Amino acid sequence: MALIYFFSWWYTRGWGFFLKQMTEKLQHILDAFSIPNLLKTLFHPFRQISANERGRTIDAKIYVFFDKLVSRLVGFFARFFLIIAGIICIVIAAVFFLILCILWPFLPLALVAGIILTISGFTL
Repeated sequence: MALIYFFSWWYTRGWGFFLKQMTEKLQHILDAFSIPNLLKTLFHPFRQISANERGRTIDAKIYVFFDKLVSRLVGFFARFFLIIAGIICIVIAAVFFLILCILWPFLPLALVAGIILTISGFTL
């Protein structure tokens, strides 16, 4: 009787539970990398602390310019590589979830096949 309940859950409500879990995990990955926010701030300075207008001399303005330029370059490369890593993780997770969706209907059959093979004495 428990086997019938298992199969009825697996092929009805189990699909919904499984898809909900997979979409939540994918959403978590999307939130962790926050690619839209990284794209919005791609050219913003990276933790700019000391690039203030120090004075009105040309030396101070050149120093501030290069300080901001270096900060923007560091910010660009840090965000760029985070975006690439996020895209790679999202693609890997999506492919993995797709494979799991394809395998989902066959997993209970593997359980039944394993029980039958065990009872029949099959060994590797």
